[in-house]
Amino acid sequence: MDGVAKSIRYKTYILLEVNPANFLPSRLLNGFLILLIISNVFAFTLGTVASLASRYGPFFEWFNVFSVIIFSIEYLARLWCVVEYPHFKHLDPWRARYSYMIRPIAFIDLIAILPFYLGNIFGIDLRGLRILRLLRILKLARYSPAIEALGRTVYNERRALWGTLIIMICLILFSSTLMYMIEKDVQPEKFGSIPITAWWAVSTLTTIGYGDAVPITVAGKFVGGVFMMLGLGMFALPIGILATGFSQEANKRQFVISWGMVSRVPVFHGLNAETISSIMSMLDSRTYSASEVIFRAGDPAEQMYFITSGMARVETDEGIFELKDGDYFGELALLEGRTHASSISAITQLHVLELDKNDFQYLLNIHPEINQKIREEAMVRQNEVATAMSDDRHNV
Repeated sequence: MDGVAKSIRYKTYILLEVNPANFLPSRLLNGFLILLIISNVFAFTLGTVASLASRYGPFFEWFNVFSVIIFSIEYLARLWCVVEYPHFKHLDPWRARYSYMIRPIAFIDLIAILPFYLGNIFGIDLRGLRILRLLRILKLARYSPAIEALGRTVYNERRALWGTLIIMICLILFSSTLMYMIEKDVQPEKFGSIPITAWWAVSTLTTIGYGDAVPITVAGKFVGGVFMMLGLGMFALPIGILATGFSQEANKRQFVISWGMVSRVPVFHGLNAETISSIMSMLDSRTYSASEVIFRAGDPAEQMYFITSGMARVETDEGIFELKDGDYFGELALLEGRTHASSISAITQLHVLELDKNDFQYLLNIHPEINQKIREEAMVRQNEVATAMSDDRHNV
């Protein structure tokens, strides 16, 4: 019985956490949960419209109950199968589940359902906390690599962001104090204390400037102008930090993909890290839609292609075969300086890394041993294709 439960728990882990790209149940479940999250946000916002609330109030309430049930099952299922996490397997089950519960994404899952149970089961009046239902949209972070990347960026840059926050607070306090000393006697109702003046400082330094509190003395206007210019630079710092960090995070992901792709190519085996890095700098990323032709037989050879994701169809005189993640093509035509002998098109959406022919030739000049490797690998691949085609004809 324990073996059956463990098998089900592992399959649940694969379904909820691993999410294999080609596993249909995972894709359907993720699509359903994403749709449910987005629908919850719309239902919450529409429920604040008095006319809609009076007419469809019961529907909104039942939809909320249905959503809480689904999210609760999802949360409990994730909590149950967390012991299958590779980095949690060395922990006791209770410790593994506790470690999971304090993770930010799991905490968001809990906050999304907790107010409902506190209000309906324990009778706690949480009407003021209904806005927490809006936090369900944060559950989308689980399904969005871009949001995950942004979260990692904030975490990685936390020290720099904390430093800019301290500087901002100091700037607000300093400007508030200075303006308070200048304007307190002429405008006591707007600059009568440092906390009151802080409102002017925040709206001025952020360049919003509501106009409800403005200095009227010459000294006050001069100081206000100085802090306006300081605010332009200071409050742009966090934006610059996050933009740079996000760009580095995206480049890091592309670096990992590119490094893995290049280092797995047989003709590049044995090259040192410096050489692989130089090859990566020559690569350009490109995406082809399904059924799009990459090149046809007879077209001039312009690039060598590395498939990072998706599938491609190769049509030759001997027959048709497929290429998948990790495969590459186009190198033999470049090497022999001829046109392509086959036609290649995308079966699914295809992401490739392209190596221009000039960079390809430059690479061969620096590393002549790659020339021989490419020829040997091409012969092996041609023999494999010929054998496969022969077997297919034999089977028929």
